[in-house]
Amino acid sequence: MLTNLFLKFAYAGSEWVMWLLVILSFVSVALIVDRIIFFQKNAVSLDEMVPQLKQFLKEGNLRGAWGLVADRPQIECQVVAEGLKAIQRGSDACSEAMLSAKARERGRVEAHLNMLATIGSNAPFVGLLGTVLGIIKAARDLGEASGASAVMTGVFEALVATAVGLFVAIPAIVAYNVFTKKVKKTLSQVDTLEHLLLSNLRPEWTQGIAATQNPAQSPAMAGR
Repeated sequence: MLTNLFLKFAYAGSEWVMWLLVILSFVSVALIVDRIIFFQKNAVSLDEMVPQLKQFLKEGNLRGAWGLVADRPQIECQVVAEGLKAIQRGSDACSEAMLSAKARERGRVEAHLNMLATIGSNAPFVGLLGTVLGIIKAARDLGEASGASAVMTGVFEALVATAVGLFVAIPAIVAYNVFTKKVKKTLSQVDTLEHLLLSNLRPEWTQGIAATQNPAQSPAMAGR
């Protein structure tokens, strides 16, 4: 009874699998476009940012450093901003604040990558399932003496499912690898700016001596 049930399912052929692969391809393209737009909008050039931030910190101009990063949405800027807000509480508090911000913002950078990896790794198996179902259907047609041409047509249609599965999987895997590399680069840049801030801390910043330069007392900071 159970075998007959599965046979009826298999005799439906691979067409529904093809539709599933089409849906997965649209989802994959949408995710890829979303990540491309995200990384383009949130790109940060360390060649420009590091010298400016380093200059502000050497001058003791925390307001200038705050103005450089406060209103920018990039994860690198948000992490540094959190460090500046905690700078009066000491280097440990500053470091912990930046680590917390990094963990919070990391989700935005890695968004949708797991789904993209899932599509890339499973689409070939979905296509293979379609091929197996199609061959089972073709074997039934052969048993019913539908003619060699009809059977071969069914086999060819079944093999198309595997090809479509690979067609969906390959771009998804390539995109996943590219975006994973971008995530690593972004997090590396976060670490660079984090260490830059910590290495330029001054004792007076943690003792309230440089109160006029502390971003916590600036108009920009008061609105956060």
